Amino acid sequence: MSSADASLRQWWELVEWRAAATPDLPMLVDNHERRISFGEFRELALRVAAGLHATGVRAGTQVSWQLPTTIESAVLMSALSRLGAVQNPIIPLLREAEVDFIVEQLGTTLLIVPAVFRGYDYRPMADTIAARRGLRTMVCDPYLPPDPATARLTGPPVDTDWFADFPLPLGDPSSLPPPPPQPTGDADADVRWVFYSSGTTGFPKGARHTDASVIAGSNSMVSQLGFDETDVASIAFPIAHIGGSSVLSLGLRSACKVVLVDIFDPRTAPLALARHGSTMLGSAAPHFHAYLNAQAAHGRERLFPRLRFFMAGGAPSEPGMHDRAIAELGGDGLMNGWGLTEFPMAGYPSPGDPPERLRTAAGRPGPGVRISVRDTDGAEVPRGQEGELCIAGPQLFTGYVDASLDAEAFTPDGYFHTGDLGIHDPEGWLYITGRLKDVIVRNAENISALEVENVLLTHPGVAEVAVVGLPDPRTGERCAAFVVPAEGAGALTLPDLAAFCREKGLAVYKTPERLEILDAIPRNAMGKALKKQLRESVTATA
Repeated sequence: MSSADASLRQWWELVEWRAAATPDLPMLVDNHERRISFGEFRELALRVAAGLHATGVRAGTQVSWQLPTTIESAVLMSALSRLGAVQNPIIPLLREAEVDFIVEQLGTTLLIVPAVFRGYDYRPMADTIAARRGLRTMVCDPYLPPDPATARLTGPPVDTDWFADFPLPLGDPSSLPPPPPQPTGDADADVRWVFYSSGTTGFPKGARHTDASVIAGSNSMVSQLGFDETDVASIAFPIAHIGGSSVLSLGLRSACKVVLVDIFDPRTAPLALARHGSTMLGSAAPHFHAYLNAQAAHGRERLFPRLRFFMAGGAPSEPGMHDRAIAELGGDGLMNGWGLTEFPMAGYPSPGDPPERLRTAAGRPGPGVRISVRDTDGAEVPRGQEGELCIAGPQLFTGYVDASLDAEAFTPDGYFHTGDLGIHDPEGWLYITGRLKDVIVRNAENISALEVENVLLTHPGVAEVAVVGLPDPRTGERCAAFVVPAEGAGALTLPDLAAFCREKGLAVYKTPERLEILDAIPRNAMGKALKKQLRESVTATA
C-alpha cells in the first residue's frame, strides 16, 4: 500500500485522499479505547465543519483552540482545514496571561476550550478573555457528563452512533461551501496555521504556517523512518504542539494508526501504548524513562514486542539512550530527529544506520531540506565545522505574527536562523552541539551548557540535569547545575561532581560552581528544561 503522494499540499486534500484509499483502516484510538477509521473520520470532520460554518466560521476566520490530545482535537483540526479557517492550536498548559497575549496578537474571533482538564477549569479564563477582547468562546469537552448541547463520548470501541454525541457543533455537509482553493503562492494568503513557540523565555512567538509547510514534516518521517499501514505511532504529548499535526499528517500520509494520549501518566500511559501494539515510541526524556520503568515492572517479557524504534526530539537526547533503548525496550534504538516550531521534522536517521551515528547524531536533512552552517558574521563555514545551523526547505514557516521579528530571523538568502549550534558533516549528518543563547560566558570563555549536561548525565547518581549561567560580578557568569538525583543515589555534593567532571576530561573552567538539588526539572510540554525559571529561582533568593 503506497503512501500519499508528496505533491498533496492541502490538509483537507490529504484527508480526502486517505479516506478514499483506505476508508476502513483504523486511524485513531485513544487511551480511553475510543477509536475511529479514516472513513469515519472524514465523515465526522465534514459534519463538524458544517456545524462550525453554521456558527459563522468561514475561510480566513481566526480560530484559537486549547484542547488536550483527543479525537475531538484531531477532528477539529481537519474541520477547520476544510473551511479554510486560520487555526491556532494552544497547548493546554498555558494560562490567562499567555492565552490573552496570543488571541490579542492574532485577532482571534473564536476561542475553543475544554471545560475542566487536569483539574483546571478553562471556562472562567475563556470568559474573562472574551469580555476583554470581544471574541466568542466555545466549550468542547469530552470529560463532562452530556448535556443537550455538548454531549460526551463514552464507552469502549465505538461506531458511527457516537457521532450524534460529539461535543462540537454538527451540521449537514451538503450545506458546506466548496473546499479551499489550491495554494496561491502568496505566503499571507496561504497561511492556515499559527503555532506559538514553547516559550522557554518571555512571551512566545507565533510562527505562521501553510498547510504545505505543516504537511511537509511528515515527508521526513515517511521517507527516512519507513512508516506504513502496519505501524502504530503515538501522540503522547500536547497535540496542539506542531509535532501533533506532524504525526497526525503522518497517519494520513502513511495509513499508520495513531494512538492519542491525553494525559501522560508514567504509570498507565506506557501500558496503553503497549496494549495497542506501538511500533514507535517517543518523544522526550521523561517519556523514555517512563517506558523503561514500565518495562522493568513488566519483567523479562517484552512490553512492546512490535517496537521498531524510539523517536526522540524536542530536546537533546541523553548519553546512552540509544543503547539502553535497544537493551531494555528492543527494536532499533534511538531515531533522534531535529526540528523547531518554525521548521518541524527537519530530518531523521533511518533504521539500520550505523550505531555510532544513532547514538550521537540528530539525523540527516529530510527531502528538500537545506542546511547552511554560519559563523557569527553570517558567513557559511566548511562542512564539519561548528556554527549556527540555518535552515530552508518545504517545512519553513512564512514568518512571525510579529513581522518586526522577521528581519533578524532570516538570512538575506532566505535561511532561518535556528539558534542551534551544530555541525553538518561531510556525510550529511547533523550534530547539535548547543544553543547560541545557551552559552555561558565565564571570563570571556564560552561554555556550552549542553556539553556540561552530557558529562553530568554520565554520573551514576544523576537522573536529570539542567545547566544554566548565573550572574557573577567577578567572572561575568558561572556555571550552575540543577540536578535530580537517581533513585537510591547517595548524597551528591558540588566537590564530588566537579571532580567527576574533571575526571571525564571537562576543562576546569567549565565545571559547575553551584549545585542545586531538585525533585524534578521544570519543563515545558515538549520536555525542554525551563532554564529561565531555574535561573530566576536562584537569583531571586541571592
